[in-house]
Amino acid sequence: MTRLLFHTLAKVQTLTSHSPRQPSNKLVLISGIVPLIVYTIVEEVYGVYWGLIAGLVLGIVEIIVEKILYKKVSTITWIVNAMIISLGCVSLYMNDGIWFKLQPAFAEALMVIILWGSLLMKKPFLQEMAKKQMPDLPPMMQEFFGKITFRLGLFFLAHTALAIWAAFDWSTVNWALLKGVGLTVSALAYLGIEMFFFIRGNRSSFPPPKN
Repeated sequence: MTRLLFHTLAKVQTLTSHSPRQPSNKLVLISGIVPLIVYTIVEEVYGVYWGLIAGLVLGIVEIIVEKILYKKVSTITWIVNAMIISLGCVSLYMNDGIWFKLQPAFAEALMVIILWGSLLMKKPFLQEMAKKQMPDLPPMMQEFFGKITFRLGLFFLAHTALAIWAAFDWSTVNWALLKGVGLTVSALAYLGIEMFFFIRGNRSSFPPPKN
């Protein structure tokens, strides 16, 4: 989700500067999702044990793929897949898939802590990450990142509650749909709304289109 946020906002930066377009992150929408989807499919056919094994293997594969494609593994990928692997091992030990299913809730709760904790420290997480990844970020976008940090925390808090409910009371298929489709679609819709109001409020700051 965090990488999806920066991927989307990086496109808006091209409207505020004349720098060349950056290559798009083609895996940004599926990162962290594949191990959970594979777990669901295998679990439905072969049971919880082999579903967990498949999910753990795919979590490791995702780290390797990101290393090959981007020459490094992001902190978010390490954290998310560390949760997948550790909670998957707990589920294997206890022979209960509930711990693996709680991984999305733990990950989203961690994002709430990071986002709101950064505000308490007077260093908004998104603003700091944006300046690190895009040093020439215009001041108005830096301000935008600072403001969106709290609202994004609310978004993750709502999803944390929903993910906990899904882990305990929903079917495995519906749980996977929430993680694989529900989070992505709702995140895109949320970011779309944020970007709409950002662009509308700063339209006069954008350079005129080239003929």
